[in-house]
Amino acid sequence: MAAQALKSALGEQLRAIRLSRGLTQEQRAEQLEMTPRYLAGIERGERNLTLDSVDVLAEQLGAGVPPGLR
Repeated sequence: MAAQALKSALGEQLRAIRLSRGLTQEQRAEQLEMTPRYLAGIERGERNLTLDSVDVLAEQLGAGVPPGLR
């Protein structure tokens, strides 16, 4: 299942970024304005995010889409 692999890869990357910055799920969730439970679901690859949600998440993490691609 390609969709599950994509959700898992996204979750792993988000977790790696969070850990590299020394943040707990609670701290990162507060920064991203979401609940820790929702963030945990994303990190485990259980949440099916829309492209809009991924775009917002990337912006909040400082990894937004280059202006020419918007």
